[in-house]
Amino acid sequence: MQTVLKIGTRASQLAMAQAHEARARLMAAHGLPEEAFEIVPITTTGDRIQNRPLSEAGGKGLFTKELEEALYGLDIDIAVHSSKDMPTETPEGLVLSAFLPREDVRDVFIGRSVKAIADLPQGARLGSSSLRRQALIRRMRPDLEVVMFRGNVQTRLRKLEEGVAEGTMLALAGLRRLGMEHVAGEIMALDIFPPAPGQGAICIESRAADSAVSEMVAAINHADTEHALTCERAFLAALDGSCRTPIAGHAVIADGRIAFKGVILRPDGSEWHEIAAEGDMADAARIGHDAGMEVRGRAGEGFFAGWS
Repeated sequence: MQTVLKIGTRASQLAMAQAHEARARLMAAHGLPEEAFEIVPITTTGDRIQNRPLSEAGGKGLFTKELEEALYGLDIDIAVHSSKDMPTETPEGLVLSAFLPREDVRDVFIGRSVKAIADLPQGARLGSSSLRRQALIRRMRPDLEVVMFRGNVQTRLRKLEEGVAEGTMLALAGLRRLGMEHVAGEIMALDIFPPAPGQGAICIESRAADSAVSEMVAAINHADTEHALTCERAFLAALDGSCRTPIAGHAVIADGRIAFKGVILRPDGSEWHEIAAEGDMADAARIGHDAGMEVRGRAGEGFFAGWS
């Protein structure tokens, strides 16, 4: 059968699992066989850089640049992304055209010999490359030595086995999509360890002018996830959020209403400011933006000094 849609994705196991989920949903929505959808793996700059934090190499766009170039070049029709990797501004001519139903947003701790962060010995090394996770870890356990931990899920688990650190943090959603939930130790409570904006959600990016593709992917869009992420991304944008800023945010939709909680932290976890807001889900973007501006005003510009 002729290919109907080319699906671009990063080449990691988790990214491929997410692309397969998108394909399965498209197959079900349109009654088409697997061979109608070609998955095209693409290695991004973010995948190649393993020796330093993304904040030092250029930020979130490092995971999307090559996929977006493939969209511009008509080499793929859609790109499947982890929503938390997406910059708040979408390049001209491209749109986030669908969001899949969200997985669990929580983080998990995985230890070499202990099941919980509280059980780590004084001064133990805990590996993470996320500034949000690093700041939250330091807020919980300022005695721990936080070390940089880059790589995909399998790479991080291997580093753990090799003793690079005594523990690490991963997203529960990714472990579930890989069928690896059994490796999780402590599942972190949301009030103690809030997630990154967009965590647990898969999004689809496509060309704005390609109405046929937009119509196809609209069939698998999950409206509640779209509204929640609209709020979270607006919060990020108001704070000029990137990989250089420890920011957490989570929106929940219920009965047409949206409830949002966000927090900004100093990288060392010594100070933080929290915000909560709610309203009609149709006002998701405004709620997120206003929450970001309010928490920014509370913290003061001095709070952000040295972030970039």
